[in-house]
Amino acid sequence: MASCQQATTSDAQESSGNKIARTIPVEEYEQKLGTSPNAQLIDVRTPQEYAEGHLKDAVNMDINKTDFDEMIGKLNKDKPVFVYCLAGSRSAQAVDIMKGMGFKEVYNLAGGIMKWERAGKPVVAGEGTTRPKGMTVAEFNELINKRNYVLVDYNAPWCVPCKKMLPYIERLAEKDKDRLILVRIDADDNKDLLAERNIQNIPYLELYLDGKLVWKHEGYIEEADLLKETKL
Repeated sequence: MASCQQATTSDAQESSGNKIARTIPVEEYEQKLGTSPNAQLIDVRTPQEYAEGHLKDAVNMDINKTDFDEMIGKLNKDKPVFVYCLAGSRSAQAVDIMKGMGFKEVYNLAGGIMKWERAGKPVVAGEGTTRPKGMTVAEFNELINKRNYVLVDYNAPWCVPCKKMLPYIERLAEKDKDRLILVRIDADDNKDLLAERNIQNIPYLELYLDGKLVWKHEGYIEEADLLKETKL
């Protein structure tokens, strides 16, 4: 199952000689970050995501930019690097890149800033930036009661599996448009809703029938399996 999240325990680690690359949970990440005087804290999300809320003192280096390797290469390879993204997938890619470059100590935040915020940890926003309020639970409940079937697709613009699934999700919605409505929810713009519904990974799909949840799936799913499991 492919999803836009990395492992969530401190057991997800690799060591080679004196080099360390680990994915660690929020509390350990915070403790190590706070006790590492030479820490280099990197947010690998988009500038917009960064502006809406980031860890204090984090530097934004968008992993999707063509000059990402060049920017990362300017960091001190002998000092610890702490990376994070929204849910852990993009930062895991960054860890792989830094391992290949010879960085000695790299830590990835398991569950990303979503888990960080859910744990009640602080974030800061750019000056003059307001975080999108997104959909409320009441608005969500109203949507899932609009038609016999409602398929909810939790996604994000940077999520590769989400992009791959979109064409056949939209085909399904078009084929069954008389009885099915598709609701697409951007995880970046609806962090509070995802937290309220305890959705920690994307892509994430839910199917409602007359307002009741009848099926859900976390991670990537092939078109044939989607049709088979939903029976649509």
